[in-house]
Amino acid sequence: MEGQPKVKASLRLGSEFYTVNAKKVGALSEQLSLMKEESMSILKDYITIHNVPNDVPDELVEGSSEDDEEEEPKKSNIKPKKAKIN
Repeated sequence: MEGQPKVKASLRLGSEFYTVNAKKVGALSEQLSLMKEESMSILKDYITIHNVPNDVPDELVEGSSEDDEEEEPKKSNIKPKKAKIN
């Protein structure tokens, strides 16, 4: 059984179904490691595809945080009151 992969996995993500078979190389730990990498790649691709917002505005919304950073702080003409020492 040395030539056969010892590790298989099936992933169901939403309505999609994926099968991951380990390569026929090396020890069981190597097959597990390769299968983990392939599974993580499938999961990353699934998340990337399904988390894209449907409607993205072409322009920045007014009052965004970037606008706040560009404005200089407004200085007040009112002088602070000094405490009287008796």
